[in-house]
Amino acid sequence: MNRAHDSNQAKKSIELSKLFFNNISIDLIYGIPGLTDEKWKKNIDLALGYNLQHISAYALTVEPNTILKKLIDKGKIDNIDDGVLKRQNQIISVKLNKNKYLNYELSSFALKNYISINNSAYWQRKKYIGLGPSAHSFNGKKRIWNVSNNMKYINSLEKNKLPITIENLTEIDVYNEMVMTGLRTIWGISLDDIEKQLGGKFKNYLLDKSKVKIDKRLLVLDKKCLKITSKGRFLSDGIASDLFMLS
Repeated sequence: MNRAHDSNQAKKSIELSKLFFNNISIDLIYGIPGLTDEKWKKNIDLALGYNLQHISAYALTVEPNTILKKLIDKGKIDNIDDGVLKRQNQIISVKLNKNKYLNYELSSFALKNYISINNSAYWQRKKYIGLGPSAHSFNGKKRIWNVSNNMKYINSLEKNKLPITIENLTEIDVYNEMVMTGLRTIWGISLDDIEKQLGGKFKNYLLDKSKVKIDKRLLVLDKKCLKITSKGRFLSDGIASDLFMLS
């Protein structure tokens, strides 16, 4: 994985953190080449032993221009196996649910009263302000991000200029974001919110597009909210894409 730390350092970091904090989250990655289901179960059991309030679990993705990508291309490491990803995702979902963790977002698990306020704001498209180089902000209609280069950021501020890029979201952009983020959470996509923010046209479009997914039991309509089912869970990105409005 080309990480700068090893497993002992990771465990030591958790142990030290528990001396000072009572609200801790860790990230786990599954689908790593060579990670058997048994090793994955041991990792989860180890994490559970720390009595953590929040656990995020992410499927390994191969990004361009990384050492992992190069090793896979050269045949030195096996490529990612979708079957393994699906199985290991199911393993952690079952284990954490049995230990009273709520899977409130596809990759996020929390004990009662410990749902991440920060991450939930992103999923629910709440407004936020980002400060510093590379930071992102969102005001409901625009996405704004600061230049990533430290010196350019500092020099711009010294000249009383904001080193930002602005993306103005169209109604279609807003609709697609509401679909994409809503399907990732237990709250789903609120039809009332779609209609309130964008109008009946978008609500009707969503209902029409979702009929096939509902018939296939990939989605369920629950109290005016479209939610992903356990069957559709691992297909959420594709389902969201099928519900998008292109123009």
